[in-house]
Amino acid sequence: MIETILKVLKVAVTGGAGSGKTLVCYRLKELGIKVISSDSLAREAVAPGSTAHEKIFNYFGERILLSDGMLNRQMLRRIIINDDAARISLERFIHPEISKLMQQKMAQAELEGDRVVVIEVPLLFELGMEEQFDLVVVVSADRKLRVKRLVDRDNVSCDEAEKLINVQMPEEKKVERAEFVLSNDGSKEQLIRSVDRLYEKLFQKYTKKAKKIESP
Repeated sequence: MIETILKVLKVAVTGGAGSGKTLVCYRLKELGIKVISSDSLAREAVAPGSTAHEKIFNYFGERILLSDGMLNRQMLRRIIINDDAARISLERFIHPEISKLMQQKMAQAELEGDRVVVIEVPLLFELGMEEQFDLVVVVSADRKLRVKRLVDRDNVSCDEAEKLINVQMPEEKKVERAEFVLSNDGSKEQLIRSVDRLYEKLFQKYTKKAKKIESP
C-alpha cells in the first residue's frame, strides 16, 4: 500500500478586525480541517532571538518589550494605529517571516496527506497574498458590531477600535474579491451553522486522506 500525496487545497480565511475569523477557523478545526493560525505564526516569527524580534526592538526600542523579553503586542497596536510609518515598518519586519512560516506549514500539511489546509490571514488582500491560495473566504460583519467586539475583546476604546478598522481595506472591497462570504451579524450559533454549511458544500469530500493500492 502506497500513500498518494495529492495537492492540498489551500484556503484563506480573512476579514476585518472583529469580524469573527477566529471562530470560523475554530469551527473548521472541530470539523476535522487542518487549520493554521496566523496569530500563532506571528508569535513564532517574533519570538525572542528571531530576526524580526531584533528588527522590531531596534526600531521601536525597549518600550515595546515585556519583562520576559516578549513583545508588548497591545502597546505595538496602539503605536501603529496612530503612526502609519511605524505600521509600515512593523509589517515589513514581520510579514516576510510569517509568509515563510506559512509556506513551510502548508508544505508539511501536503506531505502529511492533508487534503485541505485553512489559514487565517487577516491582511490577505492588503499584503497581496491572495494568489497563494486556491479559495478565499471572507468573514463579514456590520462595522458597529465589529467595533463593539474589539472593545470587549481587546479592552480598547471605541476610538482605538475605529482606528484599527480604518487602517485595513474596506470590507466591501474584500467581499468583492472573495469566492465565499460568511456573514457574522447574528449570534455565534448562526455563524457556526453557516460554517457547517460551507464545510458540507466545499470541504467534506476533501477531509479524508487518500490511499492508493498498487498491484504486486
